[in-house]
Amino acid sequence: MLDGNKVMITVALNGGMQQDRDGAVVPKQPDEIGEAAARCWEAGASVVHVHARGPDGKNSGDPEIYAEIIRQIRARSPILIQTTNGIGVRRDPATGQFVWPTDTERLGLLEIEPQQDLFGIAGGSADFHNPEGGYPEETPYVNSPELLKRTIEAVYAKGSALEYEIVEASSLHRLMRYANEGLFDRHRKNVWLLHGGGFGATPPVARNVIFNIDEGLRMFPQAIWGVTATGHDMFRIVTLGLAMGCDLVRVGFEDGIHLPDGTVAGDNAEMVRAAANIAAIFGLQPATVEEARCRFGI
Repeated sequence: MLDGNKVMITVALNGGMQQDRDGAVVPKQPDEIGEAAARCWEAGASVVHVHARGPDGKNSGDPEIYAEIIRQIRARSPILIQTTNGIGVRRDPATGQFVWPTDTERLGLLEIEPQQDLFGIAGGSADFHNPEGGYPEETPYVNSPELLKRTIEAVYAKGSALEYEIVEASSLHRLMRYANEGLFDRHRKNVWLLHGGGFGATPPVARNVIFNIDEGLRMFPQAIWGVTATGHDMFRIVTLGLAMGCDLVRVGFEDGIHLPDGTVAGDNAEMVRAAANIAAIFGLQPATVEEARCRFGI
């Protein structure tokens, strides 16, 4: 377990759709991502969450690009690496509509070499909408039972930790049903729940987030739990989580580019420092990579 005065900071560097804007520079190529991850580690982050981009800067599901990102990050810092659960979307060149990756593409991220440290999966389907992250159009985001179950089995078989992005409380009940069916032990100490708001129909409202946190700990009493949000709500929800004694907060350009005072961060490391400064108000310090590794049980 983490010491009582430590909190893990995850930085989601780029997302699949976020672009440079208003002075924020989004890392896209593997070397840029490696350099950005190192700056964030120096600022206090213990986990980096990454998406791959192609040479054109657009979202990619190419496992070779992911592998190069992992190599570039590890060449520069010891920060723990988590790959996205969804890969992200592409636009159909003919229709302009969003095209979501298939389950096969997404499951391919489980077999990258060199292997990432940590994994993630959305706990349920949702109507995704995040203008601050480059998704201005609401669109169904499907997370099938087969994808979720196969990911759970594979990640725990690897001895790693799996973050469940909780889109709403129904996702928790779905996971509880899987646990009751014997897919995993609800008392395992590295069940990892990320609660948040602003992603589509999930509101960035304190009482909604608090309800999900309480439900998560009721069902998974040993869980690692964290918070995140989008845009201008990011640091408001981060502050809420820190005040409640969360294990982890997530910030970064994937979900928004604004600092607590509303100004635009030029670099992800500024967002990490802002999270660390808020944590300090509550007597908390950023967890080291080794402390995070221990808490994740990897």
